[in-house]
Amino acid sequence: MKAFVALLTRDIRLAFRAGGGASLAAAFFALVSSLVPFGVGADLVLLGRIAGGILWVSAALAALLSLDRLFQADFEDGSLDVLALSPLNLEAASAAKILAHWITTGLPLVLLSPVLGLLLNLPTRAYGALIASLAIGTPALSGVGAIGAALTLSVRRGGLILALIVLPLITPALIFGASAVLDAMEDTGRGAFLFLAAFSVAAVALSPFASAAGVRLNVGG
Repeated sequence: MKAFVALLTRDIRLAFRAGGGASLAAAFFALVSSLVPFGVGADLVLLGRIAGGILWVSAALAALLSLDRLFQADFEDGSLDVLALSPLNLEAASAAKILAHWITTGLPLVLLSPVLGLLLNLPTRAYGALIASLAIGTPALSGVGAIGAALTLSVRRGGLILALIVLPLITPALIFGASAVLDAMEDTGRGAFLFLAAFSVAAVALSPFASAAGVRLNVGG
């Protein structure tokens, strides 16, 4: 347990020191969400209706920014080989890295979303669903993203390949997340939110094992 906490703390510190965690993802999230109204126009009713989808797509793209460094930095400096040989198994190490990525990337997006919802004219009754859906769904983005990062570990400049792998896999989260916000606006039930929760639980539960398998494939651990 001490090794898990130590790795988690280390990755959080490195993410903030490198400027690739909360600050970059949050800035990108805010920028993309702010630019959309210029393209959609001044129709506040339309903007409020699609606000959930805008924020979810922006969150997914923001989460992708730092995924390629999830394992890459440790792979380049040899730390990943040490982790593969340490008492902490790769599944637990992957889980620590996924959690660190969510804390430094996903959590700031959740906290920033109400402000951007106000900018996009999101109806008041949908704020709870927006925050809850992002809080439930963003861990899945980190988990699925970690799988892609592990698989493209030894690929030079694999950021584009990583995006091509991850984006189709997180599409269910985008669909259910945006639908959960829309359901709250129209008071049509919580079916989409429950599907999102199920998808997120499955992704978070399976991603450490799939990520560890990808790392082993690349480092031979």
